[in-house]
Amino acid sequence: MTRMDPLADALSTIQNAVALGKTECLITISSKLITRVLRVLQMKGYIAEFEYIPDGRFGKYRVKLTGRINKVAAIKPRFSVKKAEWTQYEKMYLPARDIGILIVSTNQGVMTHEEAKKLGIGGVLLAYCY
Repeated sequence: MTRMDPLADALSTIQNAVALGKTECLITISSKLITRVLRVLQMKGYIAEFEYIPDGRFGKYRVKLTGRINKVAAIKPRFSVKKAEWTQYEKMYLPARDIGILIVSTNQGVMTHEEAKKLGIGGVLLAYCY
């Protein structure tokens, strides 16, 4: 099976586990980007903890869920956002003001849109979660 977008696969695995009411899920592929996105989700309290499990091939993640996620998904296509355009994309992907996060890849690493706004930088949209 060829994976076109490992990040989208990982986030849909989390979303499916949340929909089924599970307390943990297993993401069957790993990458540095997925690690960084999981770290942002953990920092914001959407997931409890995650661990990397080396399996000799790609590796896996075991993710403990807190039950705080209503929706998590990858954003495709990955829009480039200038520092003045954050509000437009918040309206597009998040349900209301100050609810949820956009996960962004910037030249200073993967972070939330709020952190990017504070730093006054733009970036590339990866995912959203609320």
